[in-house]
Amino acid sequence: MIKLKALLLISIITSMSVQADISPKKKLPPCKDTPNCVSSQAFDKLHYIPPFKISGDAMRAWREFRNVVKTHNRIVITHETESSLHAEATSLVLSFVDDIDAFLDAETGVIHIRSASRLGHSDFGVNRKRIEAFRLQLRKMHVLA
Repeated sequence: MIKLKALLLISIITSMSVQADISPKKKLPPCKDTPNCVSSQAFDKLHYIPPFKISGDAMRAWREFRNVVKTHNRIVITHETESSLHAEATSLVLSFVDDIDAFLDAETGVIHIRSASRLGHSDFGVNRKRIEAFRLQLRKMHVLA
């Protein structure tokens, strides 16, 4: 009887978790309290950076974004799916690594983005400048509003 109850409980938990995963809302990792991170999903002024507002075809904008990331020096995409990516940017002088996370939200017409230093406190605005450089390149390609 105890085994039957345990199996029933496991079955209920398993079915609940499957249902919860059917349409997950994508979230970027939160920024720490240090100023060396920017995120389009941050709620505070220090860390917030606007998402990339897509103009036109969302899949084209996502392809161009991935190409922009790939062509930057010292940035390597370490994981990607059809609508998300993780990349690592290594600084020239001291080889510090920054993490870049992004995902396409085609439903709302934006690319959410985060760039954060792994170590230290201040980044002298490097992460914000990197994201704005991506934005500028994508605007020149006419895929962002």
